[in-house]
Amino acid sequence: MPVSLKYAVVERERRYLLTRLPEGVTTTRDIHDRYVEGTRLRLREVREADGTVTRKLGHKVRLDGGPREVACTNFYLDDDEWALLTALPAHCLRKRRHLVHRDGLLVAVDEHEDGTLVAEIDDRGQPSDVVPEWLDVVRDVTGDEAWTGAGLARSGAPPRGGSGDG
Repeated sequence: MPVSLKYAVVERERRYLLTRLPEGVTTTRDIHDRYVEGTRLRLREVREADGTVTRKLGHKVRLDGGPREVACTNFYLDDDEWALLTALPAHCLRKRRHLVHRDGLLVAVDEHEDGTLVAEIDDRGQPSDVVPEWLDVVRDVTGDEAWTGAGLARSGAPPRGGSGDG
């Protein structure tokens, strides 16, 4: 059955391993993701610095067969819905997301529990190969399934050869 994109937002993300957090962080938030086993569903809890908590259920569909282009649909959840859905078996991933607004770009840098840094640049409708000079890139992991959120959650840790291992 074909997937309807009527309510979906298409993400075209590039991902890079970094050696350090770039200057210019404007926002930091804590994220706890639960990738529901056997599905394309993700439960996400976002905790802002001011204590605000947002919980949502996301559905992600690969458009090009790989992790580069994904159609995402999100539903915001109340406490009862969250409690019910978090009972489902899932692979978990915790990270701290730093947002960097610089040179007209928005870059999300996820800091994982072991210190590994993964930058995400969402190109939306304007695909690009430009990597800002201020990102201290170890390597491009855009096409590597192991470096997606679901891949990291399934493995329980970043793959060997993470940031700093060049």
